[in-house]
Amino acid sequence: MLSGFFLLCLFPAVLYAEVKLPSLFTDNMVLQQQSQVSFWGWAKAGSTVSVTPSWSRKKYSARVGPDGKWRLQVATPSAGGPFEISISDGKPVRLTNVLIGEVWVCSGQSNMEMPMKGYKSQPIIGSNEAILKSRNKNIRIYTVPRSSQTAPQENSKPSPWKEAAPEAVANFSATAYYFGRLLNEVLDIPIGLIHTSYGGSTAEAWMTPKSLEPFEDIKVPKEGDKIPVVNRTPTTLYNGMLHPVIGYGMRGVIWYQGESNYDRPDQYEQLFPAMVKEWRSLWGAGDFPFYYAQITPYNYAQLPPYNRGGKYNSAFVRDAQRKSLGHIPNAGMAVLMDVGEENFIHPANKEAVGNRLAYLALSKTYGIKGFGYASPGYDTMAVTGNKVILRFKDAPNGLTSFSKELVNFEIAGSNKVFYPAHAVISGSTVSVSSPQVKEPVAVRYAFKDFIVGDLYSNEGLPVSSFRTDSWDQ
Repeated sequence: MLSGFFLLCLFPAVLYAEVKLPSLFTDNMVLQQQSQVSFWGWAKAGSTVSVTPSWSRKKYSARVGPDGKWRLQVATPSAGGPFEISISDGKPVRLTNVLIGEVWVCSGQSNMEMPMKGYKSQPIIGSNEAILKSRNKNIRIYTVPRSSQTAPQENSKPSPWKEAAPEAVANFSATAYYFGRLLNEVLDIPIGLIHTSYGGSTAEAWMTPKSLEPFEDIKVPKEGDKIPVVNRTPTTLYNGMLHPVIGYGMRGVIWYQGESNYDRPDQYEQLFPAMVKEWRSLWGAGDFPFYYAQITPYNYAQLPPYNRGGKYNSAFVRDAQRKSLGHIPNAGMAVLMDVGEENFIHPANKEAVGNRLAYLALSKTYGIKGFGYASPGYDTMAVTGNKVILRFKDAPNGLTSFSKELVNFEIAGSNKVFYPAHAVISGSTVSVSSPQVKEPVAVRYAFKDFIVGDLYSNEGLPVSSFRTDSWDQ
């Protein structure tokens, strides 16, 4: 006997006798303001589906194809609501309490997935009070259920949009919630957050076979293959959790991932920009904003297979993330050098993560000026005698260590042996030297698996770990 699911896939035009919407379209949803947002779904082949929003009373119509699918675009007004939307092929479906505002997709692995209530015995600082005070009808949250598949899915598992309130927020991504909360507070408009993450996932799990073709050592499963590791098998999370939401109207993406690729930093430097490029191409919305969190320092030698040293130092993948800024247009990186924890891969200070991602969006996307939004970044170096002068960009108000001694710089000569360095701040530059290195050629800052950064912008945003060399070790 054929299963119901198989029949659904085989005969969509027969089964969709009335209009059906994707799981993402529910009451309480948020639609991207001042844009042409896509609506799609399934209905009887050859019928006509109409979408009528209450803000304009205009009827938008589309003919259902032979495969039972339909799609159309609806013009949205400036932020506001609530509104109702009628979708009908003769028998209407109504969506209620719909807001118009700013929509962001929030994706990654466990540090994005980590809920406000924390993981068991892994808390989030200050979250209990934040949860208690979270009731806000102008913040709406949606979580795509976990799904790992070897073929692209037309729809995700059922999941409702929810208004922000303690019970809902407690189980929602902390990074995404703090990001959205600050956007809502500053912009004073509705914010919609679509969360699609899977703990422990690799970047290649969120990509298509085509985008992975240049990476010959990444093996893509065929449709129907057994999935050996549900969160790390290439393409499977794209198929199950991203493909069903691509095309939904949104402003941009926030991303927190990299821990599961830490042991392949050279590959990640190419893989991550390729993923972003593909997402933008698939959405068809140009180079939309893409803001990501750099992974925090952590002692990765605690994890199987317990490798240490060389490029198993997570500073190398942080450096790959840092350098990705030069390859991804309209992007920004939230630096987290001051919130890592040596023995917990999930840092407890998620408010700092969400806020720093929000700073990037508020300045770069929404044009707010007058505050510090980006961490200073290493720019150039110059050798003067036995000193190296490092110059930093995005530090218009200078650098600071908040009156503490800088202890995280190292310096090396041509022998590639690094020694602890004496470092002195002067405006937006740092002078680095060591009596053990007479002719310096390279400098590294905070370039260790676990370390706590000590160099900041005047506004308190930490400088990323970096290296001026390209040596293998």
